[in-house]
Amino acid sequence: MGAFVKLIDAILFVFFVAIALAVPLIDAQACLPVNFYPPFLVDLKTWYTDEYGDYLFTEKPHFFVGIMWLQLLFQWPLALVNIFAILTSKSWLNTTCLIYGSSVLTSMAAVLAELMGSGKAKDELITIYCPFMGLAVLAFLRGLVGQSSKTTSFNIGKRPALARKKKA
Repeated sequence: MGAFVKLIDAILFVFFVAIALAVPLIDAQACLPVNFYPPFLVDLKTWYTDEYGDYLFTEKPHFFVGIMWLQLLFQWPLALVNIFAILTSKSWLNTTCLIYGSSVLTSMAAVLAELMGSGKAKDELITIYCPFMGLAVLAFLRGLVGQSSKTTSFNIGKRPALARKKKA
């Protein structure tokens, strides 16, 4: 089980690094003014939208802009925290992965429903978004898996019990 969790952590690490780079540099262009970005990043996003026909970035429907704000302000910091937790083997990785996975799963359900239901999206575009649904499910499941088989007891605010003396 330990090797399987390490494999999942490695896969999640790669995704979290990609998210850590893409969200502020590319995705946030959907909700922040374009003049915040250097021309080469604006050109990269324009190339992507033209190449794959990502009408969500060009039309900017309100729900999508809201999801981009959620991604920038909530999911992106969680991805950074998860990178740190994976690198340092923090015990709270399960909790942050569960939170991240459920948030991305909810967001991706809305985006994929729009892409599949609108009839505007090419199959290529849907194929680009689907791995992020997989990331969400994987992160969610990682949050449900225990860190280790050791049990831990917490004595927060409690003193250890003192041994009683035997009466003579």
